[in-house]
Amino acid sequence: MADYKPGSMDITAQEQTFHGFIKWVIRTVYVIIAVLLFLAIFNS
Repeated sequence: MADYKPGSMDITAQEQTFHGFIKWVIRTVYVIIAVLLFLAIFNS
């Protein structure tokens, strides 16, 4: 631990995973909103 310098770690894999997760969450929210709108319009 003596030779560790903060900010020197390669985090590209973590960044890619995070961006993929955010993209998945946004798409899931869009699908949920679309389903709710469909139910609101056609289930009246």
